[in-house]
Amino acid sequence: MKLLLDENLSRRIVPFILEAYPGSTQVALIGMEQADDQAIWEYARLNGFVIVTRDADYLDLSTLHGQPPKIVWLRTGNQTKAAVIHLLLKSKEAIERTLQQEGKACIEIY
Repeated sequence: MKLLLDENLSRRIVPFILEAYPGSTQVALIGMEQADDQAIWEYARLNGFVIVTRDADYLDLSTLHGQPPKIVWLRTGNQTKAAVIHLLLKSKEAIERTLQQEGKACIEIY
């Protein structure tokens, strides 16, 4: 499973999660830092990414358009880079189970 981190998450997270989530990136790293949510949504859909965000906007897009892409919605508020890395790594099994095995469109992580 490869993750596409939204602009509200640091690009510096990516190197720390690549072993667990190979192929992951962040929107600024692919030149989409000025892109709107719809463009990021479409990029994720076409390229097999799961979007990781702190925003509810992608949940709205999921309700409107369905899946893919799937969404990891971090409901933790602003946290340090280290805290986000820890959260993504410790939640890997739950993320995979919910999105892949159970086929749900979104997992909310608190």
